[in-house]
Amino acid sequence: MRVVCSTGNCRHAARSYIQSVNPLRKLHSKLCRELAQSERSAIVHTRREARRLADTPPARALRALGAHAQAMTPRFAALVAQPHPVGALVGRKVGETFSALRTLLFDRLIDVERSYRGTLLGFHHGLAVGRLLRDVAERLGDREMVAVCEQWLREREALVDVAERELRWFAEMPDQALRSGLRMAFEPASE
Repeated sequence: MRVVCSTGNCRHAARSYIQSVNPLRKLHSKLCRELAQSERSAIVHTRREARRLADTPPARALRALGAHAQAMTPRFAALVAQPHPVGALVGRKVGETFSALRTLLFDRLIDVERSYRGTLLGFHHGLAVGRLLRDVAERLGDREMVAVCEQWLREREALVDVAERELRWFAEMPDQALRSGLRMAFEPASE
């Protein structure tokens, strides 16, 4: 396929075309969007889960994860400040819809412990995306993205480890662990 240039800046047009069909750049772009969606979900779901768990060790671990996601969002946004294709915007809306369904329906039907583990699964997904994004950025020579990903991974892995250790709280508090989100919504908070 030939690159057609009507602006006189044919070199720029050719470079843009090559970047748009380079599979590694496409993967980079996709992973950036996926990690951004994962971080948005992390912020929303950790707040909601932490509210359900009140002032407990698992809730504190989730709040720390949510605060980290909130703090890192501007760094990632600055590195990927490029227009997103329509498909990416649709994907974001689908992600937001699933997040809303989880909040309004699914998490109310399952017990608190299972919902907590589901949130941890989301963090593992984000870690996998971050690792792959780091590797792709490395192959593209994007040292800044590699550095951000490595910092993010170090910090996030440590926070996820803490949250996983807090699973023991559910073993110590089985009555709390088995409470459904729906039942908790209608019960007064314990002092």
